[in-house]
Parts: sequence; C-alpha cells; structure tokens
Amino acid sequence: MPVLTRLTPSPVVVDIRPGALDDLGAVLADERIAQSGRLAVAVSAGSGARLRERIAPSLPGAAWFEVGGGTLDDAIRLAAGMKSGAYDAVVGIGGGKVIDCAKYSAARIGLPLVAVPTNLAHDGICSPVSNLDNDAGRGSYGVPTPIALLVDLTVIREAPARFVRSGIGEALSNISAIADWELAHRVTGEKLDGLAAAMARQAGEAVLRHPGGCGADGFLTVLAEGLALSGIAMSIAGHTRPCSGACHEISHALDHLYPRRAANHGEQVGVGAAFATYLRGEHGTARLMAGVLRRHGLPVVAQELGFSDEEFVRAVGFAPETRPGRYTILEHLALSPSDIRTVYAEYVTAVTG
Repeated sequence: MPVLTRLTPSPVVVDIRPGALDDLGAVLADERIAQSGRLAVAVSAGSGARLRERIAPSLPGAAWFEVGGGTLDDAIRLAAGMKSGAYDAVVGIGGGKVIDCAKYSAARIGLPLVAVPTNLAHDGICSPVSNLDNDAGRGSYGVPTPIALLVDLTVIREAPARFVRSGIGEALSNISAIADWELAHRVTGEKLDGLAAAMARQAGEAVLRHPGGCGADGFLTVLAEGLALSGIAMSIAGHTRPCSGACHEISHALDHLYPRRAANHGEQVGVGAAFATYLRGEHGTARLMAGVLRRHGLPVVAQELGFSDEEFVRAVGFAPETRPGRYTILEHLALSPSDIRTVYAEYVTAVTG
C-alpha cells in the first residue's frame, strides 16, 4: 500500500489581522488549546509588559513570566518557573528572543506553544527552531512547531520599521536558499523536499512581487504569511535548508568575523541573497531583488551594512566554514579571494549603476 499523504506539522490556528491579539482568549478556548484558562504567558519587560495591561483582563487564569533575555540560561530559568504550575499551554508574546525562549521552555516542560510576535523581524515566529545564546556563542535547538500563531498588525506597526525591513530580507533570502538546495540536489544528490521548497519559494516570491510598502496591511499580511510558511517549510523538511543557503552562510561569517559590528540579521541575509543570486549568473533576478531591498529601505552592498568591500570579500571566503557539509553556490564555485573581489565589484556596479 503506497503512502498517499503525510502529516504536516503546522499550527491549528494562524490569525493575521489588525486586532488579532484582542481575541487571544477566545481563540485558545474555541480551539481547545486552553479550555481551563490556565496559561503561562512569557513576555518581555518592554513591549510585552505594555501588552499585558491590554490583554490581562481577558486571561484571568494566566500566570505571567518576564523573560530576561535570549540566552539558553534564560530559557531554562523560564521553564523552571513554569514547571510548578498545571498549565494548559505557554504563550510567548514579544520579539524574537521572547518567542525563542518560550518555544524552548514549552518544549522542555512538554506544553504547546502559542506564538504572538510583536514584530516581523525573522522567520522564527513559526519555525521548529529556537536560536539561543550559550557559552559557546549561539545554538539552534529543535522544538515543536507552535500550536497557534497570532499576528496583530496593529501591534506590528507600532514596532520600529527596521524590524519589518529585517523580515523582508529574511523572506527574500528564501529564493536564494532554494536555488542553493536545488544546486546541491543536482550536483551532490542531496535529497530535495519538493513541498518544503515550494512553500519557502512562494513565501519569498510573494514578498518580492508585492507592490505595497512596510506600513500597509496588505503587505504586512503577505510578509507575516511568508514568514509563517517559511517556518512550516523547515518543519516539513526537518532542517533549515528551505530558508538557509549561501545567504545565511555569509551572514554567519559577518557575525563571526566582526561580532561587535554585525548588522541586522535580515539586512545581512538580504545582501547575501542578492550577491549569491548574482554569483549563480542570475543577474536579472539579482538586480530585481536588490531593487526591492532598496525600495523597502534595506542595504544592497557591504558599505551600507557598515563593512568595507574587503571585509565583505573576506566574509564570503570564510562563509562555507560556518556550515560544514552544506553545499551552496559558494562551495560549488570555490572562488579565490581575488575572484570574489572581482565578482563583488561587478555585483556592486550591477545593482547600483
């Protein structure tokens, strides 16, 4: 008997609209996520604390926990604090650090996680990964996909615009990441999951082709949907390949080589994606991608990230070391520093001329 279908790990609720946060209590009850109302809610000291005043009356049975930061120790302390309560679910309300801590803590104590992001800076809002700082730097920890995702566009618009811009770079980088995955499939025989690739690619293409700006509900909805689909694509694949290729290798290299100067993650992967696309010979697509980044106020060259051309060239050369065993256009071409310097100069001319 052939396998006709497969189970896809995904949230039972995805609610993206203005005012979605006001219905959090009703959603949890209606979907039988927390019928008793016993919730552990993790928030930040900043925006999360302000939101607590707004929604606490609708969650009378909730216990509130403040997340101190985005480290593994923070997540372990959060789990220890929640462990003593008989909760139905964990709700994480805040930015990436809060969501990642809440995801890890919920997994540690065996509870479902409801993600309520207050910005759209990255694709971790619905991913099966928690990125947490540890004694060795930063680690990625596998966790279950959130059981529900609520994105209140009114709250998103209140966050600094740079967070939306970061999410744009993250979503667009999917297009480059999928091209790298397909390259690895052709050259090395690496298994390619067509469904995961399709979801991640379409998430990136939707953001690439949308004419709206960062403050429009229509564009923010497409961006939030794209980031959610990216997370689900990683769950389907069982790894980050659908959303991480040479673009992320370059960003990780910048983080490693210049830890005190690294720019916003989404900005770095956006530049990395446009440059990697140019390296593949897809010059028209690279120019299109750079044009969209520019339209939304994101960098397209190294100097706009705060790095010199030579520093960027060094990072591109070092990038394959950040993900041993991952095959991308960087590993495929194996360019010398001189070659990287030449092609980067050509890229700069192409996207700024």
